[in-house]
Amino acid sequence: MCQDYIYDKEMEQIAKEEQRKAWKMQGKTTHKLCVKLREKYSTWEPTKRELELLRHNPKRRRITSNCTIGLRGLINLGNTCFMNCIVQALTHTPLLRDFFLSDRHKCEMQSNSCLVCEMSQLFQEFYSGHRSPHIPFRLLHLVWTHARHLAGYEQQDAHEFLIAALDVLHRHCKDDNGKKANNPNHCNCIIDQIFTGGLQSDVTCQVCHGVSTTIDPFWDISLDLPGSSTPFWPLSPGGDGSALNGESHTTGATTLTDCLRRFTRPEHLGSSAKIKCSGCHSYQESTKQLTMKKLPIVACFHLKRFEHSAKLRRKITTYVSFPLELDMTPFMASSKESRMNGQYQQAVDPFNNDNKYSLFAVVNHQGTLESGHYTTFIRQHKDQWFKCDDAIITKASIKDVLDSEGYLLFYHKQFLEYE
Repeated sequence: MCQDYIYDKEMEQIAKEEQRKAWKMQGKTTHKLCVKLREKYSTWEPTKRELELLRHNPKRRRITSNCTIGLRGLINLGNTCFMNCIVQALTHTPLLRDFFLSDRHKCEMQSNSCLVCEMSQLFQEFYSGHRSPHIPFRLLHLVWTHARHLAGYEQQDAHEFLIAALDVLHRHCKDDNGKKANNPNHCNCIIDQIFTGGLQSDVTCQVCHGVSTTIDPFWDISLDLPGSSTPFWPLSPGGDGSALNGESHTTGATTLTDCLRRFTRPEHLGSSAKIKCSGCHSYQESTKQLTMKKLPIVACFHLKRFEHSAKLRRKITTYVSFPLELDMTPFMASSKESRMNGQYQQAVDPFNNDNKYSLFAVVNHQGTLESGHYTTFIRQHKDQWFKCDDAIITKASIKDVLDSEGYLLFYHKQFLEYE
């Protein structure tokens, strides 16, 4: 009647009996293996304590299509919109939400100094069903404590805060799994599991064509924009891109794919940046190309809108069109190898969803470099979008989201592989 799942003890008992019969039929030779399997995949049964909790809490939360659980405004504590917008994006990251709401963090620090414990508390607050705006004063204090460059009431960069927050969370939850890992360089904490990808850098000698390859971890990808002092690659094959100023919403607008194509194009390093080639045993000119070796579960794209140089400081307002769904296959290292082998145009496989992503959060910056304000669009359920402007949350259309300027774009993998 209530559409909830029920625990059927009789069905469980029948399943156990059938499993036992199957093991018996396999004979004694596989007995040890079966015992191991039984230990590893033992069925779950509620403990007395859990049954007691269920009896005392008969009310169940049902997530319906118009449910607003998880939507909660955040009070601005004095130029803290840069923090609020990132908190909104993180609390609506599906796997991060699942981790914190299932109480997976086992703290080995003092709870009042652990950012992971505070994030856990924050998730509880967001998904408690309370509608009044939350005051994130403890989170702000911990950020000031652990990332001193962000302390004070000046306006900070949301991208800088994201990286600092991920770094502190990574350090504070490293002890959950990372300490036991065989490889000291590989961390298996929830932050690395969700946000870490592998960026492949291929440096090719122009004389012997020898290739030197390195793979570095990344949490986000920073993309240059047309209109910056860095020359931008022609936006389409054969096009010179000169007529495109990126400020209009016409068909000639720059796209996220254009920015990714520019990011992964081969770049000539020139005579002033010669590298020592292991094949030639001398310094030679070379080309460098970046591609994705390993894609993260959550891909964060940082559009470089703030330009700081010795001559000028300014904001680049170039409009960049970004899609609801993104296929990262053309930017993979494996795609680069197939192009080099002569397969220039691979047939698109509609059933291959390994590298496909869905947009779930967009951070925007309004205003100038000196005086501005951050807001976030977040996706709730499959296709409902909301605008989070500090304490105020309003319904938004997909058009509102896609027409926005875009500063940080968060994409989630559509299909996950089990390791």
